[in-house]
Amino acid sequence: MTGRALRLAIFGVVQGVGFRPFIFRQAREYGFRGWVKNAGRGVEIHVESSGRPDFEAFISAVKRRHPPLARIESVTSRPAAFRSYREFTVRKSRTGKRFVFISPDIATCPACLRDILDPKDRRFRYPFTNCTDCGPRYTIVRSLPYDRPRTTMAGFPMCPDCAAEYGDPLDRRYHAQPVACPDCGPAVALREAKSGRPIEGGIQRAADLLAAGKILAVKGLGGFHLACDPFNPAAIARLRKMKDRRTKPLALMARDIDVVDRWAWISPAEKRALISERRPIVLLKKRKDIPGIAPNLSEIGFMLPYTPLHHLLLENLGLIVATSSNLRDAPIIKEDDPALASLCDAVLTHDRPIEMRADDSVVKIVDGRPLFVRRARGYVPYPQKVPEGMISKRPILALGGELKDTVSIYKNGYVVTSQFLGDLDEYENRAYLEETVSHLTRLFEAEPALVVSDLHPDFHSTRIARSLGLPHIQVQHHHAHILAVMLEHGLPPGSKVLGISWDGYGYGSDGEAWGGEFLITDYRSFERFAFFEPARLPGGDLAARQPWRMALSYLYKAGFTLEQALQTDTLNRIDRAAAKSIWAMIERGIRSPLSSSCGRLFDAVSALAGLAPSTNEYEAEAAMRLESIASAQKAAPYRTRIGKSGPSYAISFDGAIRSIVEDLGRGTAPQRVSAKFHATLADAAVRIARRARDDRGIRTVAIGGGVFLNAVLLSRLSALLRKEGFRVLRPELYSPNDEAISLGQIAHALAVRGT
Repeated sequence: MTGRALRLAIFGVVQGVGFRPFIFRQAREYGFRGWVKNAGRGVEIHVESSGRPDFEAFISAVKRRHPPLARIESVTSRPAAFRSYREFTVRKSRTGKRFVFISPDIATCPACLRDILDPKDRRFRYPFTNCTDCGPRYTIVRSLPYDRPRTTMAGFPMCPDCAAEYGDPLDRRYHAQPVACPDCGPAVALREAKSGRPIEGGIQRAADLLAAGKILAVKGLGGFHLACDPFNPAAIARLRKMKDRRTKPLALMARDIDVVDRWAWISPAEKRALISERRPIVLLKKRKDIPGIAPNLSEIGFMLPYTPLHHLLLENLGLIVATSSNLRDAPIIKEDDPALASLCDAVLTHDRPIEMRADDSVVKIVDGRPLFVRRARGYVPYPQKVPEGMISKRPILALGGELKDTVSIYKNGYVVTSQFLGDLDEYENRAYLEETVSHLTRLFEAEPALVVSDLHPDFHSTRIARSLGLPHIQVQHHHAHILAVMLEHGLPPGSKVLGISWDGYGYGSDGEAWGGEFLITDYRSFERFAFFEPARLPGGDLAARQPWRMALSYLYKAGFTLEQALQTDTLNRIDRAAAKSIWAMIERGIRSPLSSSCGRLFDAVSALAGLAPSTNEYEAEAAMRLESIASAQKAAPYRTRIGKSGPSYAISFDGAIRSIVEDLGRGTAPQRVSAKFHATLADAAVRIARRARDDRGIRTVAIGGGVFLNAVLLSRLSALLRKEGFRVLRPELYSPNDEAISLGQIAHALAVRGT
């Protein structure tokens, strides 16, 4: 018998997403024989026919109709020898060199949810039900290709029924690696936190304990949540005390979208994010406040259940607090750790190990598009393709910055950025970084030939980079912010943009503290085109924690005397001796470094408006309070001055500070002051953008840095820039904050060393 055959190689997110059974069904539909198998670089397919096969139609159908969780990066084909296969089969995976992507963890699909709610189904109320369209992926995989023995399900041999489903290409659980049932799979256990004694009743008893005011640790996909009744003030107070978390917002998990709708306003785009298979926490405008959940803020974070266990737990509760189980600033707990005993009354756990911990992702919707506050579960480890002309044969490791850190791995034209890791001044987070680097380099068989870190000489990430014994590149912090945006949007090498990079702190190329920066940049280098006129940081790091210090600093800079400063309504409560001491530090420049930080300007205005706490509990607390009250009405900007400072432009906010004090003194509402301040920042940025266009011909603006988690500012600035005719790029797949630094570092390394 003679015929024609074709060999296909498909690269992308094509393992663990039902791709092989999809190919099996497609091949049968087209009457092809042959095989499909997982391989080190994706999926390989051999199709053949003794007739007149329409291979092009088959390839088109694969690209067009692939499973919803799959992401095809490339399809290559070549003629193959005709083998006279009698049928189409699914072959075992091939071992060898690997470079393949794995799907993120995916929320329970509707079909599996129906199974667990159907009394006639053998998985009725089974909390680990999944199929090829849903369930754990990244958090359970140990190595690739993605097969059961290489996951944390290896210790659960399948029963005959599960094995039959697993082996049937027409079953939706075909090669679903976590497939299990009550007879052969993981099981839940409920225990007292301190004694470890078992508690009978499982998930239903856990729900009863929550309703009775108890705090529970609940094991999910990437770690434990701490859960309690959001309407029980005593439980909330105990939870906050246990976590040492006085005012930082707590996330909520709701049974369904109708429950969310009772407490928050939901736009169509926000609803799509909530019900998506990624199931992030979505920050929504409050419809009604729930005391103690998100104090002093206008937004509240909701997510929907994303595992069968969560669905069953929420069945009769409706709404729970579901915040990460960690001691302050430490990584999320993923195992039955003794530390849990100090955080809760009972532990609802299970015996499926978590290979890689991952927090819940947090997103807000701005102008109908996502803006990540935290990128983790549900989105990691999706790959980022680099532009043509920047592809290197050498793997690269980037270690990010210091706060809100991530790491990124580059290999063969793609970057994989890790989940949020936390702040590296905590030892546990540094261990988490090392754990994640080990996991990603093993997963993608990427032995780095180069390591990249921040420019700051004393960041822990810089020290770790030096210790690796590899060639080492350092990238300026704000440059990396903008490069991350450029890479995300696929700008080709040689592109130049005006980067508006605003945050709290970054080590400048002159050794000073930067944070309100306008950089004319390409992938290789940058020019500091403009910046915020620096102000003193009295006490250094303390100035970032105590906003009233920055209020005094900006008042001093704007020409106020100490007595005038203390006559303002919001600062007259400051201890006079402390204020006098801080003022002297500012005057003399003692332990008061200069900084162009935009974050510290926000702190100052928030303190002047009477909104900031005396001490920030969490980063950007004062700024978030200021944003949350901004009036929706259009507001005219305060006056700013743009002058030359050497080759750069410098923006002075002295006039704005004086006007803010005057407004507040005459009784202008803080809401109005906040709106005008946001308008002031946007106006100043647009004026600089015009100068960049006039002076340098720049017509593309890239926006990055943690300040642009502020939806009011981001939306207004983007609209004004577009009105002026600029192309505006801002993060959508990554966070604008320091989580994106490692991605930008990879971009720079590829530009200067990529061959």
